[in-house]
Amino acid sequence: MTDMDDVKPAQVLLVEDNVDDVELTLEALKDSKVRMDVHVVPDGIAAMKFLRRQEEYLHKPRPDLILLDLNLPLMDGREVLKAVRDDPDLTDLPVVVLTTSQSEEDVCKAYQLHANCYISKPVDFRQFSEIVKQIEGFWFQLVKLPRRSE
Repeated sequence: MTDMDDVKPAQVLLVEDNVDDVELTLEALKDSKVRMDVHVVPDGIAAMKFLRRQEEYLHKPRPDLILLDLNLPLMDGREVLKAVRDDPDLTDLPVVVLTTSQSEEDVCKAYQLHANCYISKPVDFRQFSEIVKQIEGFWFQLVKLPRRSE
């Protein structure tokens, strides 16, 4: 058994309704240097149920990082971000807004709601893959995250 076998995989919640973007993100993370489990939900309501471990998400782990699209059905990413920051049990979770929007209004609003960072998705797969790898490297190799309690 190696030291890596002893380390729990990092838990990532990807909140994304676009199937192609989900596939691109998972593909970009496939060769990650960090062991991780990526959980995908397609809308903001499902994201909040996952984060609060409700209904079908009752036994899901607490994520170490949230990758959040802004333009979601049912409950958009801004509403999710506000709900996360307003919930004392979730407020310490890092949230990376990863969205196609380059609107200055969206950028400002995300930071007002205390997003940890805002990244606009490039259209090119190679660039998108590089950005996802940089997110992974920063949040799971460079940054010290709080220990999660299950």
